[in-house]
Amino acid sequence: MMYFWDPRFLIIISPALLLGLWAQFRIRSTYAAAKRIAAPLSGAAAARHILDSAGLQNVAIEQIPGELSDHYDPRSKVLRLSPEVYQNRSLASVGIAAHEAGHAIQDARAYAPLIIRNTAVPVANLGSGAGMLLLILGLIFKVGPLLLAGILLFACVVFFQVINLPVEFNASARAKTQLAELGIVGPDEMVYVKKVLSAAALTYVAATLQAILTLLYYIMIYSSRRD
Repeated sequence: MMYFWDPRFLIIISPALLLGLWAQFRIRSTYAAAKRIAAPLSGAAAARHILDSAGLQNVAIEQIPGELSDHYDPRSKVLRLSPEVYQNRSLASVGIAAHEAGHAIQDARAYAPLIIRNTAVPVANLGSGAGMLLLILGLIFKVGPLLLAGILLFACVVFFQVINLPVEFNASARAKTQLAELGIVGPDEMVYVKKVLSAAALTYVAATLQAILTLLYYIMIYSSRRD
């Protein structure tokens, strides 16, 4: 029996799935509302202003394909923004760009959770790949050691998700502070920026919850086999 279709699995992770669906709806709706409200700068210009004000002239800004594909690359010291965020002068664009600039500031200031998260990336990738393979093999062939090894590796994914939460929350806090202090967004407009960033944060919470509940499910299966 494939445990991915186990009703218990669906019941256990259902809160995370529902939260994830709500988070996706929230980010789409808040982003759509915020991108209709004009901002004095484009996302790229706002990010450049924030980075320069923080003394990070060495951090480049590039436009990349995709929708909401924005991210900061700590290895290359490059802020990569989707076309809509890079080009548009909207509250949605400056909010997202400022959030990614917040990650660059974290990197420059040696923000501890970011360092831990970046260090955990290779192990988390191993856990999501090899860990899941071992879990599947352990379940199919009923081999306890394989299942346990998969659980331990998948726990690395959960650790990554958990440590990622303060990183994302802190980047949003830095973004809101910089946008206000530099006068890019006024108090009335900040309401829309906060809604976009809060909705984005909710997606990370949902992903973390799903990872935790999935791990608990596999631990439950392993414990029942031992009994």
